[in-house]
Amino acid sequence: MPTTAPPVLWEPSPERIENATLTRYQAWLEERLGRSFAGYDELWQWSVDDVEGFWASIWDFFEVQASVPYERVLGRREMPGAEWFVGARLNWAEHVFRGKDPEAVAIRAAGEGRALAETTWGELRALTARIAAGLRAQGVVRGDRVVAYVPNCVEAVAGVLACASLGATWSSCSPDFGARSVVDRFAQIEPKVLLAVDGYRYNGRDFDRRDIVDGLRREMPSLRATVLLGYLDESATLDGAVAWEEFLGPEGAKLSFEQVAFDHPLWVLYSSGTTGLPKAIVQGQGGILLEQLKHQNLHVDARAGDRVFWFTTTGWMMWNFLVGCLLTEASIVLYDGNPGYPDMTALWDLAAEAQITTFGTSASYIAACMKAGIEPGAGRDLSALRSVGSTGSPLAPEGFEWVYEHVGADTWLFSTSGGSDVCTAFVGGVPTLPVYEGELQARSLGARVESFDEEGRPLIGEVGELVITEPLPSMPTGLWNDPDGSRYHEAYFDMFPGVWRHGDWIEITDRGTAIIYGRSDSTINRGGVRMGTSEIYRAVLAVDAVTDALVVDIDGWMPLFVVLRDGATLTDDLKQEIARRIRQDCSPRHVPNVVYEISEVPRTLSGKVLEVPVKRILMGTAAEKAASRDSLANPAALDWFVDLAAQR
Repeated sequence: MPTTAPPVLWEPSPERIENATLTRYQAWLEERLGRSFAGYDELWQWSVDDVEGFWASIWDFFEVQASVPYERVLGRREMPGAEWFVGARLNWAEHVFRGKDPEAVAIRAAGEGRALAETTWGELRALTARIAAGLRAQGVVRGDRVVAYVPNCVEAVAGVLACASLGATWSSCSPDFGARSVVDRFAQIEPKVLLAVDGYRYNGRDFDRRDIVDGLRREMPSLRATVLLGYLDESATLDGAVAWEEFLGPEGAKLSFEQVAFDHPLWVLYSSGTTGLPKAIVQGQGGILLEQLKHQNLHVDARAGDRVFWFTTTGWMMWNFLVGCLLTEASIVLYDGNPGYPDMTALWDLAAEAQITTFGTSASYIAACMKAGIEPGAGRDLSALRSVGSTGSPLAPEGFEWVYEHVGADTWLFSTSGGSDVCTAFVGGVPTLPVYEGELQARSLGARVESFDEEGRPLIGEVGELVITEPLPSMPTGLWNDPDGSRYHEAYFDMFPGVWRHGDWIEITDRGTAIIYGRSDSTINRGGVRMGTSEIYRAVLAVDAVTDALVVDIDGWMPLFVVLRDGATLTDDLKQEIARRIRQDCSPRHVPNVVYEISEVPRTLSGKVLEVPVKRILMGTAAEKAASRDSLANPAALDWFVDLAAQR
C-alpha cells in the first residue's frame, strides 16, 4: 500500500531543471535512443535494466578519450569479477586537465591560520608536473605505490594527479592518524615513496609529526624515499628525508599521461579498521573516471562557475570524491582544520568568504550546529549558496527542517549514502526532483540499489538490507593482498551470492525515494522488534540537554550513554524524559535498562560511532583487541568503557 508522504521541503524551479546537466543528458539520450522518458524514475529504470547501454552513454556523452578504444562494455557481468570496458586504455588525470583554461581558478584553499588562497589551472598543472617529475626521479613507474601523510591542501590534490599521470597508485591518510593506524594501512601496499608533512594545525594548536614520519619510514622497508613538506614551518627538516623543494622537478617540467588499462589501480582506500586490519580497497582508473563523470556532473550538478566544497580529510573517501569534482567545469574549495574552531560558525564563514555554491558536510555537523543554535545566514553573505550536501550518517528530519529554516528556503538539500567501497554515493541527490523531509531523493543512475529481506526478496515500503544487484564500474577491482578474492567475497557477497550487500538498512518508498536507517550490524532487536540505532539517536538527541549518544545491546541488557550540554546534569527527571522520547518515537521495548553520562562518544577519524567495539569491550574483550586506538579520533574515550567493563 502507498505510504503517506512526508512534507515536500523544496522543489526545483523550472529554470533549475532546464539548466541542470541531467536535463541536457536526458535530452541527448532520448535523441540517441529514439524514445522519451516520462521522468527520472523511468530514466533510472532504463539505466539499471540496460547496464551496458547506460554506461556506454556516459562514455559518449562526456566524450571519454582513450588511446585504445574499448572492445565491449562488459566482458563478464557477474559479481564479483565484472570486467568493464575491456581493452580500453586511458588516464584519469588526463581527463581532469582536459580543456581547462590555465587562467581560471581550479582550487580555493583555506585552513586554521591559513588565509583563503586561489590556485589556477595553470598553476595546478605546473605543480602536478613538478611532482610527477620528482616521483619519476625517485624511480616511480606504472604500478608502483605512492603514499601521502598529508592534510587537505593543494599539494595533496596535485600529488594524486601526478601519481595517476604516471600510472602509479595513490593512497593517503590525514596527519591526525596515529602511527599504528597509518602503518596498518600503508604497509599493506608496500609503497615506494612517502610524501609527508612536518605537522598540522587543529583546534588552534600545532602538532609536530616528524617523529611519527620517522617511525613510518622504519616500519615500511619498501620505501625508496621519504619527502617532507614544511607545512607548519617551510624550513622544517628531517634526517633521511628529502626536502620538498629538492624533491620537485624543474620549473617548466612537462606533464604527460601514461595510458593504462581501464581497471588499472588508481588509488587504495581503506575500511575504518576499528576491529582489525583495514581492508585495502583497490579502485581502477576507468571505473572511477566514469563514476565521477556521472555523479559529479549529473547528481551533484557541478557546472561552470560553481564552487564545490565538502568538509573532509585526506583519510576519507569524500576527499577523493571532492577531487573528482575537478572533472566538471566547477572549481573546488578545500579546508584544513577543525570545523568547530574557534566555534561552529567557521565553515559558514568560509562559505561566505569563498562564495561556495555547494556546501558539503555531515549529518553530525548539521546536528552540532542545531544544538549550538547557529544561524548561518546571520551577518554573512550566503547568496551564492544553492545546495547543501550531507553524508556520513543518516540526516534526521529535524536536520532537514533546520537547513530550510536557517540556511535558506531555496536551498537544494541532498542527503546521500554510499561508501569508501565504491567511492561514491549510490543513493542521494537528483537536481530535478523535490526534496521530501527525512528522505534521500532517489537511487543514482546506473546503481540498482534494492532493499532485501532475509530471504533475498526485494521490498518496497519496508526496511531491509541495502544491496546492489548489478555491477558498478567503481566497485573495487579487488582488495590488496587478496589473491584468491576470498576476503573480497566475504566482505560483500557472503549473504546473498552474486549480490553486493553493503551493510546498511534501507527503505525504498513507493515514490522512489529512500531512507537509510544506519548499519545493519548495529540493529537492536528487543523482543522481536528491530530498531536501527540511528532511530534511537534521533529520539535521544531531540532532548535538549543531550548533545551526543551511544547505545548497545548485550544479551538483552541495553545501556544508553549520553553526553550532556554544559551545565546539564543526569537527573531522574532527565532520564525519564529520555525514556519518554524513546518510548514515543521508537518503541517501548527500546527504552534503555540504564542511562550513563559520559564525557565523549568514541568515534573513528571519519566520525562514525564505535558501537561494535564498545559492545565487545563491555562483553569482556580487551580494548586493544576490540579497537585500534590509532584509528580513533578520541582514543581516550574508550577508557571509560574499559572501567565500566571491569566493574561489571
